[in-house]
Amino acid sequence: MLNKIRTLKALFVITLALSSQLSFARSLNVGWELWFPYQYRNKAQKLIGLDIEIFKAILKKADLTANYVELPWKRHLRYIESGDMDIAFGASYTTERAQYAYFSIPYRYETVGLFIRKGKKIALDKLSDLTQSNYLIGIEMGYYYGNKFAELNNNPEFSRHINAVIDIEQNISMLLKGRIDGLLADPNTIKAFCKKYKITGELARYPLDIYQAQIHIMLSKKTLDKTLLNKLNQAIAVLQKEGVLAEISNKWRPTVD
Repeated sequence: MLNKIRTLKALFVITLALSSQLSFARSLNVGWELWFPYQYRNKAQKLIGLDIEIFKAILKKADLTANYVELPWKRHLRYIESGDMDIAFGASYTTERAQYAYFSIPYRYETVGLFIRKGKKIALDKLSDLTQSNYLIGIEMGYYYGNKFAELNNNPEFSRHINAVIDIEQNISMLLKGRIDGLLADPNTIKAFCKKYKITGELARYPLDIYQAQIHIMLSKKTLDKTLLNKLNQAIAVLQKEGVLAEISNKWRPTVD
């Protein structure tokens, strides 16, 4: 009887090990969204960008493969929660997202600023001043702009000054047409869009700090486990130590100056 119990325990351990290995056998379903210079297709329709190159380096180091699907960020988050997608990268940590996703260790940092038309006069000493203003500021649906912004946006008097759209391209178009007074975005993204659409010098950063944070990979708790999370974390740590992540970041940043 004792031998039978030991045999069953051994089979259980083997089954767990095999299921863990099988979880890595398939390609991961990974979403992406047009976001210069981090995620986009070039003229040859090849998927490239800072985040794309970093993520592919992490996958290679972890001996994993992925299928890439383009979809809006807000829907992407819903799919991570439901398990329709396995992974999202370029993500900020929030307690709400942590309920349905695992977060890797950070692989880069992000800054968000307020951008306006060059020469436009606005007066904001702090973000909360929007409440008493006539300004309308653009954001992207589903994006996280820090705790301060999230708290303020719960106030209807503040949120009526916020205009949420699907992507930054809409916001830049609305800003240039005078339909909004400013937009929140990453400086590198703004520089890349200005270069792409030949509007360099049209936009200016307003001297108001909005948000700065670490950027992570999100894993759906519905489809993945901490074994794969640890695998990705180990890959990120090795690439950081080897200087590969810094090398990739430096390669991309000059293209948006």
